[in-house]
Amino acid sequence: MSAATIARIWRGRVTPDRADAYERYLLAEGIPPLRKTALAVQLFREDRATHTEFVTTSYWPDVAAMSAFTGGDPNGVHHLPRDAEFLIELPERVEVLRIVVDTWT
Repeated sequence: MSAATIARIWRGRVTPDRADAYERYLLAEGIPPLRKTALAVQLFREDRATHTEFVTTSYWPDVAAMSAFTGGDPNGVHHLPRDAEFLIELPERVEVLRIVVDTWT
């Protein structure tokens, strides 16, 4: 992953009773397009008493490559067709961070 200079982080929350179904949905619909385009992708899940948070981090060689995937706006959120059905609220933004240190080798 040493060619990555940008990390794009998306966060979404669901109710605990919807968490397993949303995880399956993300794995089937959300992660595959990222795997085809990004250098790498990670999906994290944190179960809490009141909600489950999912965090998707994708890694990109530069902002231009990431912008091509998002349709122009690197901070734009690409909602999946069923996100409104699952998510407590639709995220309005993603984090776009420049990678300063990368020891992933």
